[in-house]
Amino acid sequence: MKGILGRKIGMTQVFSKDGKLIPVTVVEVTPNTVMQVKTVESDGYNAIQLGVFEKKEKKATKPEMGRAKKANTTPKRFLKEIRDYEGTYNVGDTISADLFEVGEVIDVTGTSKGKGFTGVIKRYNQSRGPETHGSMYHRRPGSMGTMLPKRVLKGKHLSGHMGVETVTIQNLEVIEVNANENYILVSGNIPGAKNSLVLIRSAVKNSRKKNPKEILTYENVVDEVVEEPKAEEATEVAVEETVAETPEETEATEEVTTNEEENPGENN
Repeated sequence: MKGILGRKIGMTQVFSKDGKLIPVTVVEVTPNTVMQVKTVESDGYNAIQLGVFEKKEKKATKPEMGRAKKANTTPKRFLKEIRDYEGTYNVGDTISADLFEVGEVIDVTGTSKGKGFTGVIKRYNQSRGPETHGSMYHRRPGSMGTMLPKRVLKGKHLSGHMGVETVTIQNLEVIEVNANENYILVSGNIPGAKNSLVLIRSAVKNSRKKNPKEILTYENVVDEVVEEPKAEEATEVAVEETVAETPEETEATEEVTTNEEENPGENN
């Protein structure tokens, strides 16, 4: 199994070359650092511990600082251990977004949004009671059970806290991987709020063949911009043109003066 930690950014949509619209979730995947390597000999099982997103040193504990120094990195805000990881890694190695390929099927795990204290209609999708004709039963949970036990049976659907649970959505597809800009596009929606931590792993129940989709890409096309001369440059050009015209005007003035000297009586 292979996996990587990321941060959910939000949702958008892309188009495939055959004209289909694909809703995708953007996951920011900054390089993960291997903070610890566990083996069967020392710990009884094989696993690696990944760390992501820097944490201020003044907020880190002494054990966290010691673990970060061994990995030659800064303390990490989130740590996650993944068992039976594919490949061989050492403490301090980094894992980037190109770990997964386009078309690969994955499972995404995150923490669902918190809804607070909710009733049974919102929490368990129960039906409401009559709203009129003197009914006193509208959005209540209903019967608490039979008379004999004289107690509420375990598992009864009641009001309570909803959300903030670990949720996994299986068999999602990787649409695009960009290791330069550190993001992965995942088909469909994934659990969690924006900027929440998610774990991307290879699918456990995958039975589909890899079918990468070709996505349309757009390049920014900018027309050639013709720069106009600045005010100083325009002034210099005007001065040069004036200087170039001055000799011709001088020659014309000299010719008029010469004609007047040769024929002084013509003007009278």
